[in-house]
Amino acid sequence: MTEPNSNVGSGLGPESAPEPGAGPITPDWYPDPMGRHEFRFWDGTSWTEHVSSHGRQSTDAMTAAPKTVTGQQDSVTVQKQVQNHARQSERRGATPPPPRPGVEAGGLLDQPLLVVNQKWKLIEVNTEFAVYDGNGTQIGAVRQVGQSGLKKVLRFVGSWDQYLTHKYQLVDAAGQPQLLMTRPAKFFKSRVIVQDGTGATVGEVIQRNMIGKIRFGFEVGGQDIGGIFAENWRAWNFSIKDADGVEVARITKTFEGLLKTAFTTADNYVLQVHRPLSDPLRQMVYASAVAVDTALKQDARGMGSGSIFDMFGG
Repeated sequence: MTEPNSNVGSGLGPESAPEPGAGPITPDWYPDPMGRHEFRFWDGTSWTEHVSSHGRQSTDAMTAAPKTVTGQQDSVTVQKQVQNHARQSERRGATPPPPRPGVEAGGLLDQPLLVVNQKWKLIEVNTEFAVYDGNGTQIGAVRQVGQSGLKKVLRFVGSWDQYLTHKYQLVDAAGQPQLLMTRPAKFFKSRVIVQDGTGATVGEVIQRNMIGKIRFGFEVGGQDIGGIFAENWRAWNFSIKDADGVEVARITKTFEGLLKTAFTTADNYVLQVHRPLSDPLRQMVYASAVAVDTALKQDARGMGSGSIFDMFGG
């Protein structure tokens, strides 16, 4: 059994793994469909107890239930966030995109609009997000994977997140990984490694500057295919553009409420995608919905700062 690596998977990930006896599939390490570890070994017919996180192998039986994330907002609250996003976009003079249905057939990465809301906790040691469509129906989640007990202790006692590596799965309603994101330990500028649902590397989101309106580039195979551009120094509004400088999506941070702002690190974002996109740009754009930082700085609200948006904390 070989060790998993950054290009794990043969292209047939957990979402395409057949039922036992349905046919051959390459035995390999794939993103853990249970959401408890980075990778789990598929032996060709079924998932095994062999798992791996941060390069260390162990065993974990499939008997326990998969890790799930249940949202805390109702549909009315989510729809208000969508309306707030529209108002902010209009105030910033953003060109209205062509009309698209509020909910589209297809997968999580085909939706024209996603609302990404962090589960709020007074003490954050494990980051979780619920993902909704524009109508307020939960259609996915973001779950943090591979955390050791020591890392949770460090997050509990202080704000050490920027010095730690963080790994996340964006999963659909069935719990199947659609994208993987890794924020390596950082000191100044950040980067996020984006992988598809099988563990194959797509590209990186790389911080370009530290002063002024923050910018991030999308690098795929050594080529710049677009990026994220903050529209003000507080970075509550972002324009996502392709390699030609054409806006293809927008991200708006929506106000989470006074109590959450004062006592937690919970953040709420709306991603609006203007038109259907092809991979790898599509994958990079949807990864941005869960990879953009609150004001692009290490936010020390509450006890610790364990937000997924610390992926880009500056």
